[in-house]
Amino acid sequence: MLVTFIVLYLLASIAIGLYAATRVHNTADYAVAGRSLPLAVVIATTFATWFGSETVLGVSARFVDGGLGAVVEDPFGASMCLVLVGLFFAYRLYQKNLITLGDYYRQRFGRAVEVLCSAIIIFSYLGWVAAQITALGLVFNLLTQGGMSITAGMVLGTVVVLVYTLYGGMWSVALTDFVQMIVIALGLIAIAWFAADLAGGAGKVIDYAAREGKFQFFPQDGGMKEWSFFIASAITMMLGSIPQQDVFQRVMSSNSASTARTGPVIGGVLYLLFAFIPMFVVTSAVLIMPETAQALLKDDPQKVLPTLVMERMPLALQIAFFGALLSAIMSTASATLLAPSTTFVENILRNLRPDMSDAMTLKAMRVAVLVFTGCVLTYAITMQGTSIYEMVSGAYQVPLVGAFVPLVFGLYWKRATTQGALMAVALGLGVWLLFVASASLSEAFPQQLAGLLAALVGMVAGSLLPQFVPDHKGHVHHYEGSAEA
Repeated sequence: MLVTFIVLYLLASIAIGLYAATRVHNTADYAVAGRSLPLAVVIATTFATWFGSETVLGVSARFVDGGLGAVVEDPFGASMCLVLVGLFFAYRLYQKNLITLGDYYRQRFGRAVEVLCSAIIIFSYLGWVAAQITALGLVFNLLTQGGMSITAGMVLGTVVVLVYTLYGGMWSVALTDFVQMIVIALGLIAIAWFAADLAGGAGKVIDYAAREGKFQFFPQDGGMKEWSFFIASAITMMLGSIPQQDVFQRVMSSNSASTARTGPVIGGVLYLLFAFIPMFVVTSAVLIMPETAQALLKDDPQKVLPTLVMERMPLALQIAFFGALLSAIMSTASATLLAPSTTFVENILRNLRPDMSDAMTLKAMRVAVLVFTGCVLTYAITMQGTSIYEMVSGAYQVPLVGAFVPLVFGLYWKRATTQGALMAVALGLGVWLLFVASASLSEAFPQQLAGLLAALVGMVAGSLLPQFVPDHKGHVHHYEGSAEA
């Protein structure tokens, strides 16, 4: 019965996505939904895109193991990312009427920076989408009680998401996200209510978490090393997610600058509030089934929440949970398949084939979605065994050290130059790779923070030193009107 309901839900999601595909007539419709989404849909799609497998399975597992301090990256950093996008980036970028974030880098710094930053953005999606595909495989494996292998579940889930994303693009993503947000919210609230009753009341769950030190957020000893790693974790998604195409697409899909600014802020706040629900339910599980929970925490903490639902909750709540979980995963997966594919076509392929018509570009975007999906599925199968949380958090370090500084300084510093942007990318990635390759360096100081600081030095020094690299207008002196406010 549970599997039947889930199959019907998957078919309904595909139907909604294919219906939305009837609105796609050109690349603007496919990439940014014709810049016509109202506030309610923008809120839903920012929330649903962020609320993925790592929120339900990964964050909850890390919280019950290490407390709030272990989840500073997500949901705290992730939710702040959306708030910062709404407050400081959405209005300025929306006014430029762009298709991709790579278009901004081209306008501000030229084609070299466009291609470099676009490649960084595309590469960063590999781990994030792979995490969603891994979660789909885990869900179908649990639903069938082992009848379907995790690998087969990955393939099935990927095909479902691919069908409506391939045809409908941003229109399909937005409408399915809107429905999926409702399913996520109602499903998780119902499960949390029932779990609290099973555990003896919400107060008992909160008291247990407090006694176990789960509410400890900041580093306890306050040493320099501990604080540097804490800050690095916080900014990985908080800042590293800002130069991301999926966030940018939601901004550009809005029907007005006001919607573009308000939607991500409200979506970010809702994301943080709802992210606490899986943490609460997993903590309840430790009280409800202590022996089973402790065994799963040692084996695979990501299975605690689904095991509680499958073993202790009625069929209606099982349907609600897996519907919510699949909604969370599919909404994130669809967005993260579309974003790198549109970036590749718009900012890399069109540089190689500048004579492409709009119809050819639209076809190329769909082919890119198909190819990228195949690559990510292969990567996800290869990376089985890696935690969902680690796959997601690792994905954001690359745009943090490579693409964040050029975006911020390009928008807010008039004297930022192409040479500065290139030096920021080179130094940021170079220092980050050096720390990644050296165990002693990465243990002494966080690699992503080292890369970000190096990128800042590169941008400032490269912009203030004599200019040897022409900007996007062919000037070698940035004082001649080549920089934008």
